[in-house]
Amino acid sequence: MEQAEQITHQQLSDKQLAVAIESILFVSGRPLEYTELRKLLAINDKRLASALQTLAYDLASQGRGIRLQSSGEQVQLVTAPENARYIAALLGLPQTAKLTTAALETLSVIAYRQPITRGQIEAMRGVNSDRALASLLQHGLVAEIGRAQTIGRPALFSTTTEFLQQFGLSKLADLPHITISSIDGAQSNRAAETKPTSTTQQSKTESEG
Repeated sequence: MEQAEQITHQQLSDKQLAVAIESILFVSGRPLEYTELRKLLAINDKRLASALQTLAYDLASQGRGIRLQSSGEQVQLVTAPENARYIAALLGLPQTAKLTTAALETLSVIAYRQPITRGQIEAMRGVNSDRALASLLQHGLVAEIGRAQTIGRPALFSTTTEFLQQFGLSKLADLPHITISSIDGAQSNRAAETKPTSTTQQSKTESEG
């Protein structure tokens, strides 16, 4: 019986599966694991991936008020980012979260290098990031997701589904493409800006000696 039911589900088109997933996610009201959807629909990874792609495309291309959002092994329905001001007004929430330049810089590092430790963030930025990281945690844009398997087991930070929602992204792959050297280059430029002072002081000390 179960085998026959699975065959029936496998015979459904991607469009039919996409509609079924939309209904499931709407009723659940929370992110669902891919494993949950595979079990509910009795389909394999390939069929699920194809159906999710179909659903995401349909929602976006038709200008619907909801979008499909993927984060790791989870997926959920969220409101379209262009309607954020209306949702904020309904819920009595501030329409924008004010972030400092330091917080935005820290968020960029985390977004492109996640999961990442506090020490790694500060090594890239060249400055203490405690306050910026605390602000991002407070706004729910990043979260601690575990511990690194290194000495001291420092906390690992990653962006959240709230980050995706606030920046109008369906998944992390939608982030603007940049090369890792671009991020590292920014760190090198920051370091270079401090070198003249150190060199001048060194030259002055040598001349005095």
